[in-house]
Amino acid sequence: MTDPHDQEFRDAWLEHRAYVVDLAFRMLGNIQDAEDVVQDAFGRLLTNDVDSIDDVRGWLVVVVSRLCLDQLRSARVRHASNTASVDDHSDGMPAPAISDPADRVTLDDSIRMALLVVLQQLTPAERAVFVLHDLFQFSFDAVGEIVGRSTAACRQLASRARKRIEAETGPDRFQPDARDQHRVAQRFIAACAGGDLSALLELLDPDAVGDVDLGIGGRAGRALHGHLVIGRNLLKFWGPARGRTLVSQPVNGYPGVLAFQDRQLVGILQLKARDGIIHDLHAIADPAKLAFVSLQLTSADRGD
Repeated sequence: MTDPHDQEFRDAWLEHRAYVVDLAFRMLGNIQDAEDVVQDAFGRLLTNDVDSIDDVRGWLVVVVSRLCLDQLRSARVRHASNTASVDDHSDGMPAPAISDPADRVTLDDSIRMALLVVLQQLTPAERAVFVLHDLFQFSFDAVGEIVGRSTAACRQLASRARKRIEAETGPDRFQPDARDQHRVAQRFIAACAGGDLSALLELLDPDAVGDVDLGIGGRAGRALHGHLVIGRNLLKFWGPARGRTLVSQPVNGYPGVLAFQDRQLVGILQLKARDGIIHDLHAIADPAKLAFVSLQLTSADRGD
């Protein structure tokens, strides 16, 4: 006979894990750290009476956010203390191997993730408030309770974060329609993680088009047409049976999703949407491009 407490915990894991992993990734920029933080949060949930928590997702958001803040602050201190010693030895370090510059330009032009790098330049408090309010749409009152700041202080932190981001990425990056696009990515992740074809079909335009970039040497596949065909293929490769972790990340100014398998990047999906409905999907499985993005993720995490 199944223990009701165990069943409640499993239900919480299935329903909320994808959401809080996405939140942790946007705060930390590192899938390993994000999954570790979420694992820690669910470990704490396991020691509580899930049935006594009115809002399990809200409880997890608070715990995950605070764990992320602690990690960001610790990383910032470590980075500051290590910068001098790294600079002292950098002149003697060999330059990393670089492929043909023309290939690098092509990759830079085809996959741009400027926000990922810019977020690393914010203070931990600025980053947490920006992610929670501007991306995940929590009210400033709620954000203040999560991060332990006043509502007024959170408004100031968000304003400073936006100004710094706009200085690097352009003033139109986070207009209301961009925040709507982030919600599209969230809905997409929830549908795929839950294996919910009906939810995917509601999100896809009936005449949606999808294609995949397999890279040089990869077999060229024909474009897919229609939301039912695309939805079924999405669940085949991005659904829960594949055991992949999906997180949101803007790609080329559009909503995007990164797929990780065993903490390795295995796919990128760029989504184009109108009025909250996806009409064009471009999947990237080119090993060279995935390696390039993996390098971007590593560099952003190091603060390079």
